[in-house]
Amino acid sequence: MTGPSWQDIVLLAFCWIGYFALHSALASLTTKRQVAAAWPKLMPYYRLTFNLLASLLILPVLRLTYQNPGPMLWRWQGSAAWLANGLALAALLGFLISLRSYDMQEFLGLRQLRQQVRKVEDQEHFHLSPFHRHVRHPWYFFGLVLIWTRDMNAATLLSGMLITLYFAIGSRMEERKLLAYHGDVYRRYKARVPALIPLPWKSLSSEEACALAKPR
Repeated sequence: MTGPSWQDIVLLAFCWIGYFALHSALASLTTKRQVAAAWPKLMPYYRLTFNLLASLLILPVLRLTYQNPGPMLWRWQGSAAWLANGLALAALLGFLISLRSYDMQEFLGLRQLRQQVRKVEDQEHFHLSPFHRHVRHPWYFFGLVLIWTRDMNAATLLSGMLITLYFAIGSRMEERKLLAYHGDVYRRYKARVPALIPLPWKSLSSEEACALAKPR
C-alpha cells in the first residue's frame, strides 16, 4: 500500500471513531439530563435532532470509505458468493420485518415532538419481539451480517472492524439505559438471551417471552 493510501486509512479510522464518540455522547442519559435541566423546552426536539445529526454526519464518513477504498483484500466467489448474498438478503428482510415490532414514531422522535414530551427516558414499554427472543439487539446482528457478507477492501475492512467494535461497546452502553428504564425485568432478560449473536441454546420460547414481559 502506498503512502497516501495509508493516510486515507488513518483518516478514515479517526472519522469513524469521532462519529462513534459523538453518537454515544449525544445518546447518553447524562447528556439528555443536562439538556433537560438547562433547556427543557428543547427536549421534545431532542430525539428527532439526534437522528437527523446521526444520518447527516455519517454521510461524509461513508463517502470517504468508498472514495478511497484501498486494495481489494477478498471477494466472495462461486457458492460462497451465493451464500453470502443469501445471508445478506435474509438480514435485510429480517430488518424490514422487525420494523413492525418497534414504535417508529417514538424511535424517530416524531411522537415526542407531537406530544411535546420533555422526559429524558424513552416512553416505550418493555416488550419482546420475535427476534428479541433470540438476540437482545436484532438490528446490530442484522448489521453485522450485512457487513461481513460483503467483499472487502482495505477501507471496508477497517470500517467493518470499527463498526463491529462499536456495536459491542455501544450495546453495553445502551443496556445501561435499558437497565435504568426497566430494572430487574431487563436484568432477567439479559441473563437468558445473548447480546449480538443468536445461540440456539440461549433463547426464549414465545410463552417465556410473554411471561417475562408481563407487568408485575
